[in-house]
Amino acid sequence: MNNNELNERRLQATPRGISVMCGFYAERAENATLWDVEGREVIDFAAGIAVLNTGHRHPKIVAAIEKQLQSFTHTAYQIVPYASYITLAERINERVPIRGPAKTAFFSTGAEAVENAVKIARAYTRRPGLITFGGAFHGRTFMTMALTGKVAPYKIGFGPFPGSVYHAQYPDARHGVSTDEALRSLERIFKADIAPDQVAAIILEPVQGEGGFNIAPVEFMQALRTLCDTHGILLIADEVQTGFARTGKLFAMEHHNVQPDLMTMAKSLAGGMPLSAVAGRAEVMDAPAPGGLGGTYAGNPLAVAAAHAVLDVIDDEKLCVRASVLGQQLVAVLKNACENCPQIVDVRALGSMVAVEFNDPGTGLPSPEFTRQVQARALEQGLLLLSCGVQGNVIRFLYPLTIPEAQFRKALDIIIHSLTQ
Repeated sequence: MNNNELNERRLQATPRGISVMCGFYAERAENATLWDVEGREVIDFAAGIAVLNTGHRHPKIVAAIEKQLQSFTHTAYQIVPYASYITLAERINERVPIRGPAKTAFFSTGAEAVENAVKIARAYTRRPGLITFGGAFHGRTFMTMALTGKVAPYKIGFGPFPGSVYHAQYPDARHGVSTDEALRSLERIFKADIAPDQVAAIILEPVQGEGGFNIAPVEFMQALRTLCDTHGILLIADEVQTGFARTGKLFAMEHHNVQPDLMTMAKSLAGGMPLSAVAGRAEVMDAPAPGGLGGTYAGNPLAVAAAHAVLDVIDDEKLCVRASVLGQQLVAVLKNACENCPQIVDVRALGSMVAVEFNDPGTGLPSPEFTRQVQARALEQGLLLLSCGVQGNVIRFLYPLTIPEAQFRKALDIIIHSLTQ
């Protein structure tokens, strides 16, 4: 069995709508390293799209899953509950930056968490409207596609989408959208599309993921909090990609000194197991009636066990601190590369949520072509990188925060060579 054979079988067995980036197939993985079915070794700077902040197969996570396997794998929490779900909720409630007592409910995917946050917000406010932002990514279900601010490839051919969803501008000084202009775009929505007293929630990523790792300015987030308080609107922070130490804090909202009413989380919550959550103010979380929230696999005990271990690893190995240290090292390399890589127009980072943006030096236009070239050069040297951005001209770096120092330095050398060769 080799990569080419598997690729032929994939094309016959699975639909084209499930796109696949890499031409090789994983056989095993350890921490920040992948090996394919032909024995090739790759440094993983994708981490399952930000799922593996604690690396592939962390021993503590593997041990936690193995221990749970010896007890039970599924009861459906809503039918027969179990203590580990409750204790995980308690641990998260203690650590989320939310005003007042918090409660947490578990689901399986990030999109599911966002869907349920919308349900909770509407149940609490008795309002229909939702405001999100251009460049946002919130998922692939119908409600989360409506919230997502990027057409290709997520929305093409799938409409119509749920109504009462409006898109404001996300602040992005690099592309001419100031904090003031972003706030004015919200006021235009209130004037032209929906009255503020009909808006249930404003939802945003503190750092946009798919949108290009755009970082919300502190003053913008604080202004949103004031705006929401003025009009009785809930503020939902989508921390699916930013959560669990990636930005140098457990949650990115901690950088803004702003407390949302609801938060969604998934990805690195369970270190590779499918688990998501909505946490929020207790009175808001209690708005849906009994039976209004849940799911057959929501809060699966194996995934819950893994999440307990993830929180332990983040604390024991000081991964928030390590995220800041590694991010600083990578940013220094990228900024030094600017002298020999005229395509670089911006380097931005919050902890280890790092991105570099490319334009064509001649035209000044976004260059997805150069982005793909850098990715290809890196992969030839054994480093897996992901792109993002509405124009596809940004590379994001999502290495496990547990990556060994020597391997990280090797990856930095590959990045330098890929940018400047």
